[in-house]
Amino acid sequence: MLTYEPDGTLAHRLDPRSKLAFQMGFAIAALASVSPAAVLTLTGVTAVVLVAAGVSLLRTLYAYRFAIVVLAAAPLISMATLGSPWLEPAAGVVPALSSYRVLLILLVSAAYVRSTPVRDSRAAIQHTIPGKPGQLLGTGVGLVFRFFPVLLADLRTIREASVTRLGDNRGPLDRASRIGILGLSRAFSRADRLSVALQARCFSWNPTLPALAFGRLDVPVLLAGFVLAVSPLL
Repeated sequence: MLTYEPDGTLAHRLDPRSKLAFQMGFAIAALASVSPAAVLTLTGVTAVVLVAAGVSLLRTLYAYRFAIVVLAAAPLISMATLGSPWLEPAAGVVPALSSYRVLLILLVSAAYVRSTPVRDSRAAIQHTIPGKPGQLLGTGVGLVFRFFPVLLADLRTIREASVTRLGDNRGPLDRASRIGILGLSRAFSRADRLSVALQARCFSWNPTLPALAFGRLDVPVLLAGFVLAVSPLL
């Protein structure tokens, strides 16, 4: 599971707002670029981002393994035909490039997650979007980043307990339904406990958030995000 890890990398020293702006520009460029040269350039940019954030490529790919399976299925389905020759490789080129571009966006987002504390992400959103909408979005982001890893850990625990009780001998549909039902039950239980905990701690919509300030390192990152965003128009 990808989470924030304290480190002294270049990405850790950047303001979260500049990293969010870069991510937005990268996503626009990746979704709008279809030429092989543009995809190759974005691949190089992704490699630089991963190095700047100290992200392990193998570990990240393993964390995204289920998403990668879905992305890999798209070109395979596009190539399949109902008759001879059964597979048309040319039909899978465009879907494969699309899936690859989505994978690049996921890798860049992994660099952000590893290099940005949850409180900083919330502060960046609330400083950028004023009023209640910003507070609502900031609170939602903070809860997702903290709650989602807990839910994944619960699912792993349920799956391991099922295997210990020879649950792997059951059919795939039976295993999936049991794990799904128990996972939902655990999620609702967690949500109830979270609600009580927030009330007990006098949850505030406008807490004291960490101070944010742009530095000299943020200037080239902001410029890079702007260039990526407008690159499809050039």
